Amino acid sequence: MEINGVEIKETYAEGFGIKVTRILVTALTQELAKIAATEATGYGTSVIGCPAEAGIDCFVPAEDTPDGRPGYAIMICHAGKKALDHELMERIGMCILTSPTAAAFNLLESEDVLKTGFKLKYFGDGFEKDCCIDGRTVHSIPIMSGDFLVESTFGFKDGVAGGNFFILAKDQITGVKAAQLAVAAISNVEGTITPFPGGMVASGSKVGSNEYSFLPASTNEKMCVTLKNEVDSDIREDADGVFEIVIDGVDEESVKAAMKAGIQAACAVDGVLEISAGNFDGKLGSYIMNLHDLF
Repeated sequence: MEINGVEIKETYAEGFGIKVTRILVTALTQELAKIAATEATGYGTSVIGCPAEAGIDCFVPAEDTPDGRPGYAIMICHAGKKALDHELMERIGMCILTSPTAAAFNLLESEDVLKTGFKLKYFGDGFEKDCCIDGRTVHSIPIMSGDFLVESTFGFKDGVAGGNFFILAKDQITGVKAAQLAVAAISNVEGTITPFPGGMVASGSKVGSNEYSFLPASTNEKMCVTLKNEVDSDIREDADGVFEIVIDGVDEESVKAAMKAGIQAACAVDGVLEISAGNFDGKLGSYIMNLHDLF
């Protein structure tokens, strides 16, 4: 199978289950909202080593937010409810509450909720007030710059992490260009994030290690361009730029839609040679997303 002359390998991405929450971060200006959203999603590339996987989903215009101010939808993901609860407390409490003019609202309707806002209201030291905004129970916490508004509860659900594809290009700069365009296309798919730096994974990994038993993950040597002549490589001879795009989403269909959009965007770049994907024979997760089936 080919798209714009780019070979799409007959393989699949292997995803795994994860708990997902979506939060709306608003502020006085779009710039301030972006700052708060960026801070709240920092250090969130992979649960291999980070406390959560997190990223900015999309921009939300003022006319679509509860408080009539511009905002950004963000997603925070973790394997378990308890860990996710801890992450919301830290990221909303230490990154959004501390951001100038910011507020936080729930963006995921679910019977399963975390009482993050209810817990954070006690920062008000008795001066906090409860109010209703757009039918939501919101706590108003007095702070130096005004009042910090935070919804009382945040919904969470079972989502999918680890959707992915590899971009194999003729050289590094072509691979970067294709990856950037792929990430931009995925940003238009609501309910998904690309949690790695700039949405691009430079250090694709495999489950476990060939040499060191204490490692839960290690470099994917078969996809390292400098090891093509030293290992049983999966990289074609004419490819010297390889980047992975990893996607988390609220459900499997959202992740598949993001994979499709990203692959189509990458294949529009001259010098992209092949699209592949990462899987580990079921060692990572139960979600099988075949590249050919996306199209």
